[in-house]
Amino acid sequence: MTPPAGTPPRLTTAGDLAQIFRAEHGRVVATLIRVFGSIDLAEDAAQEAFVAAVQRWPTDGVPPNPGAWLTTTARNRAIDRLRRESTRVTRQREAMSMIPTEVDEPEPAGAVADDRLRLIFTCCHPALAVDARVALTLRLLGGLTTGEIAAGFLVSETTMAQRITRAKKKIAAARIPYRVPADHELPARVPAVLAALYLIFNEGYLSSSPETPLRHDLSSEAIRLARVLVEVMPDEPEAVGLLGLMLLIDARRSTRVNEGMLVPLPDQDRARWDSDLIAEGHLLVRACLRRNAPGPYQLLAAVNAVHTDAATSDDTDWRQILALYDQLLALTPHPIVALNRAIAVGEIRGAAAALKLVDTLMLEGYHPWHASRADLLRRLDRNAEAAEAYRRGIDLVTNTAERAYLQMRLDQLPRR
Repeated sequence: MTPPAGTPPRLTTAGDLAQIFRAEHGRVVATLIRVFGSIDLAEDAAQEAFVAAVQRWPTDGVPPNPGAWLTTTARNRAIDRLRRESTRVTRQREAMSMIPTEVDEPEPAGAVADDRLRLIFTCCHPALAVDARVALTLRLLGGLTTGEIAAGFLVSETTMAQRITRAKKKIAAARIPYRVPADHELPARVPAVLAALYLIFNEGYLSSSPETPLRHDLSSEAIRLARVLVEVMPDEPEAVGLLGLMLLIDARRSTRVNEGMLVPLPDQDRARWDSDLIAEGHLLVRACLRRNAPGPYQLLAAVNAVHTDAATSDDTDWRQILALYDQLLALTPHPIVALNRAIAVGEIRGAAAALKLVDTLMLEGYHPWHASRADLLRRLDRNAEAAEAYRRGIDLVTNTAERAYLQMRLDQLPRR
């Protein structure tokens, strides 16, 4: 039976609700932190609003504006808590004054009227350790669980929980302001913000969560915030480069996974790539090239621009990609950069030359290292070693689509 017109849509699975909650989590928490000034209160109230949604939405239907419903409910729960915890009349009056008069309350005026960007700069304050900045941003803006963040950092959930708790306490103790820094403060603050945005994007593009291989809400939110950052700092080339990088990668989103399995870049249907995002990404890369102040995100964007230039995988200009990775490795001598450079070497000089480089890196806890070794060993007909590398990668990977792909490659190896 068809429901009457105007009936709110009902949730069909718990996953529907989880998807809505994750999409709105950053907005709800950021708004509550602005209103109440407490990270813990904001998180707890947001969680209580989610519980209320679990109880009501399956029968009442999803409200027309789920984010506003969650925000208003969370505000009310936070106010209730303040009332319960306070016995002083002045605190009661303070709580009453925080009750919103309308659901979609306008954000305060300012150079950047966006609570989420303010929250990113708070999370990425220099008083916090680098890992803590990124972890806290993923927790508060991305809505990731502590376990998901721990998996991304290759640490235990207990260790990550302690790290996040210390960061919150540091923000409170140091009275770190909830604002976008002044112009003269921005250059020193931007690198940590860019790193946080890129990690949020990567978590969306290839999620560490076992429930879903892709988190479009996270990658889209990272792109949206990167656009705001570029608007605020149009002369910051690395911000422009990061936005270009995200757009060029996101252009391939629809071809990334097929029937629950990862589709590697050479096998993707390029006709289905988003041409508008590619064109915008190329414009940003060219703008960066004109500045002639290369940085890591600009170079990675240029690598992806080369990939999207090729009509087919065989047309890829691997020599140009290798030259870009040479520059990137000189700027950021990191083993993961070296791994990506080795893959480019393999396309030019062969699998044996690439494997020699890969085996010097010893990224034992990093599943793409094992997957890359497995592919190179397969190409060299060293199938027993390739099988062992595939198995190790499968043991480490958390993304279901990646696991399915690695398992398929393992199953395709010739058996003796």
